[in-house]
Amino acid sequence: MVGRHELKFHINTADYAQLRSRLRIVAKPDENALADGAYMIRSLYFDNYSDKAVMEKLSGISKREKYRLRYYNGDTSFIRLERKSKENRLCYKESAMISAEQCTALLEGNHNILNAPETPLFMGLYIKIHTEHLRPKNIVDYRREAFAFQAGNVRVTFDSSIRASNSISGFLQPSLTTIPVANTIVMEIKYDGYIPDIISNLVQIDRRSLTEFSKYAAARLM
Repeated sequence: MVGRHELKFHINTADYAQLRSRLRIVAKPDENALADGAYMIRSLYFDNYSDKAVMEKLSGISKREKYRLRYYNGDTSFIRLERKSKENRLCYKESAMISAEQCTALLEGNHNILNAPETPLFMGLYIKIHTEHLRPKNIVDYRREAFAFQAGNVRVTFDSSIRASNSISGFLQPSLTTIPVANTIVMEIKYDGYIPDIISNLVQIDRRSLTEFSKYAAARLM
């Protein structure tokens, strides 16, 4: 599994409009975007009773991980269980498909659906549920617009309209009521070994302030 670099920046609406117009010239918009060029993401995060994932993030622990369920544009026929980890400043992500039926069972407390040795990611969460008492904690919704640049395998995303809910049972319901948790736009730049000059100059990385912003942490602290 190859690690990727991940940089995050807070930007304002004017920044977003300018950067978006520049990126559209040199980078390819995400092929899964809707007519407005963006797509919606809903994630459900797992944590334990002492909020281990939140505390590790806020404390800047260099080696950490979190599990989440995720689907896009309200399409519950395509749900993924993901494990996102960070080590030595590199980010890693593993994923496995999970059905809506399995997802519902898991959220209702039937953890045995994860006892599947043929799916290592399921087993990983199953073990963490029993050893670290991970449980579903928060739902986070947001709008994402993404651009890809082949050299360096660069992906630039803009996340906005960040909202959350702690009504875990409503994860698969489009009508779930959520509340705003962050009035900001977060630009993320993900890349493998390097950022090509054309992208670095375009987004003017050196003129912007890095952030350790976490949508999940923001939702937990609301």
